[in-house]
Amino acid sequence: MKLNVARGFKPGTMISTVEVPPELRIKRTSGIDWIDDAMGGCGGFTPTSTLMLTGGPGAGKSTLLRQLADSLTKAGHIVFYNCGEESIYQCKMSIERLRLKNDFMVGEERMLPKVYNFLDNVKAQNPGKQIFFLQDSLQTLDDGKYVDSHGESRGTTGKTPGYCAEMMVDWSQQNYAVTIFICQVTKNGDFAGANKIRHAIDIHANMFVDEKEKSDTYGCLLFEVTKNRWGKCGTTYILGLTETGLEERGSFKKAGF
Repeated sequence: MKLNVARGFKPGTMISTVEVPPELRIKRTSGIDWIDDAMGGCGGFTPTSTLMLTGGPGAGKSTLLRQLADSLTKAGHIVFYNCGEESIYQCKMSIERLRLKNDFMVGEERMLPKVYNFLDNVKAQNPGKQIFFLQDSLQTLDDGKYVDSHGESRGTTGKTPGYCAEMMVDWSQQNYAVTIFICQVTKNGDFAGANKIRHAIDIHANMFVDEKEKSDTYGCLLFEVTKNRWGKCGTTYILGLTETGLEERGSFKKAGF
C-alpha cells in the first residue's frame, strides 16, 4: 500500500504541537438523516473521507448512490457521479423513476487521471464548496498504468482496482473531498478485491438482505458500517424500498458496541 498520507511530521513531534486543519472539524451533512448518523453520529461526512459501498446484485447500491447525489446537491455541495456500470441514459431513467429533482454532474469516464483533471477544474471554479465524487463502480476504472491491459491487472482481483483505490484516497485527502465508490462482490456476497483496498479506505459500508431464518430481521434489507475511521460502527439500519428510493424503517445496535 503506497498512500501519500504523510504530512511532514518528524519523528518525536509532540502531539500538543499538532494543529488539526479546520476542514477536518466540519462535518458535511448529506440531508439523509440515517446516512449522516451512520457516517459520524448525526454529523455527516468528514472531508478527506473515502467510503467503499459493497453489496450483492439488487441490494440497492446504485439507488442509494443516486439518492445521495440528489440530496447532497440539495444540501449545497458539488457532486460528480461517474457512471461505469450503466449508461448515462439508464442513469437518467432511474433518476426519473425515483423522482429525484436536484441537478448534479454526471460522466462516463473510465480513466481515473482524466476524472481528476476534470475535478481539479471543478474545485478551482467552486472555491469553498465541498466536492463529492461518486463512482459506480471501482472495477470499471483504469488508473492509467495499464491502458490496454488484460488479465490480472484488470477485474475484481487484479492490480488496477487497488491502484485506483489508492489514487482515490490520496486525492480525497489532498483536496478535502469526499469519495464514495461501489465495489463489486463475489457470487457469495463476499468482498471482491485485494485486502489492501479495505485497508486504504476510511469507511466500509455494506448492504445485504438478511437470509438467516431465525433472525428478527429475516428477509429485510440491511445497511451497516463495518469500518469507520471518523465515526462509529455497530449500528445496523433496516431499509425499505419505495417508489422514491430507500428509506429507513428502523435500526439496532450490535452487541458489544
